[in-house]
Amino acid sequence: MGTSELLDRSLQVSMMERDSYLGRILTGRIHSGVINVGDKVHGLRNTDTGVVKVEEGKVLKLMKKSGFSLVLTESAGAGDIVSMAGLNSPSIGHTVANPTVAAALPTFELDPPTISMTFGVNDSPLAGRDGTHLTGGKIGDRLMAEAETNLAINVIPSISESFEVQGRGELQLGILIENMRREGFELSVSPPRVMYKTEGNQKLEPIEEVTIEVNEEHVGLVMEALSHRRGEVVDMGPVPGDIGRTRLSLTCPSRGLVGYRSVFSSDTRGTGFMHRAFLRYEKYRGPLGNVRKGVLVSMGFGTTTVHALMSLEPRGTLFVTHGMEAYDGMIVGEHSRDTDLDINPVRAKELTNIRSASKDDTVRLSPPRQMTLEEAIGYVASDELIEVTPKAIRLRKRYLDVNKRKTMSKRPKE
Repeated sequence: MGTSELLDRSLQVSMMERDSYLGRILTGRIHSGVINVGDKVHGLRNTDTGVVKVEEGKVLKLMKKSGFSLVLTESAGAGDIVSMAGLNSPSIGHTVANPTVAAALPTFELDPPTISMTFGVNDSPLAGRDGTHLTGGKIGDRLMAEAETNLAINVIPSISESFEVQGRGELQLGILIENMRREGFELSVSPPRVMYKTEGNQKLEPIEEVTIEVNEEHVGLVMEALSHRRGEVVDMGPVPGDIGRTRLSLTCPSRGLVGYRSVFSSDTRGTGFMHRAFLRYEKYRGPLGNVRKGVLVSMGFGTTTVHALMSLEPRGTLFVTHGMEAYDGMIVGEHSRDTDLDINPVRAKELTNIRSASKDDTVRLSPPRQMTLEEAIGYVASDELIEVTPKAIRLRKRYLDVNKRKTMSKRPKE
């Protein structure tokens, strides 16, 4: 092994993991030279002003993949994909090289975060019944651990044990929420907010490039829905070699696409294909059309009854069925009109010597609309929250008290 082979060893980080014993594990492909256990190395990254040294250290462990497991090795050469431990600061795209190397490998650009959501403690009356991780400290530790290994997520501590989480779409943040609830976390999540920019006193918003393939009979529904969401058609034509299919190319604001995937799947009966990717920041396109109606808000605490839900069915679509827990400020359905309506889903029948308690046993209620996490993220409005627990996903108002809601609704919106 010659001296020149040792002096130009370099590895570019393409993946990060966290180990409670070894610390940060960096995975990447060796571009040149040979790396041995115990070698002194340093981390480099490219900036606008030049190459900056991130950290110095030595290779403590060197591992290669064998199937689904990692196998320890003493050395690896150019072309090998390896995982190494020993440095805690380098990130994805950074270069790990021996101390004599001063040039970093070319880095790849990641799309900037376009969506942010606020994760906080679950403070509903039903909090603590399902989960095991309830405090703001545990939620913060879990989010920080995620940000350490997932470069596309930024976590910013906010007020009163809440955290602003920035990501590249509601689907990415939805996966994080789903993983946390499966791990036993309870939390409240705000609706997605688009991250705007301001340049020269002009408001800019993230625009995404959307490619859609649908059957011809569904083109009208899709174009109507996207027009309400400020989408603009760039190109439209038949799919080559596929009779009866149409391809649409559009540009649409990120805020308009929040929650649209489930609507798209329903409109196209599951036969449509949609791909979206960040394009650029453009001038703000104006407010969206009315994409949802008002909601039915509970103003009673207890178990929902058949007697109460039977009289509420004509008011709209219910999200709950009888026997479920409800509380003040919980959203139990969608109103048939554009305004919110306060209702009492826990009202019990007043019994007399004439009316029988078992009479409601023959009443048939319509099946409730079961809301998935992805649908809930796209459904909630700015004054609402998603209550996420390991066993349930509920929608609620940000302010549970009806009088507080009326007071806050009179304030000018941001």
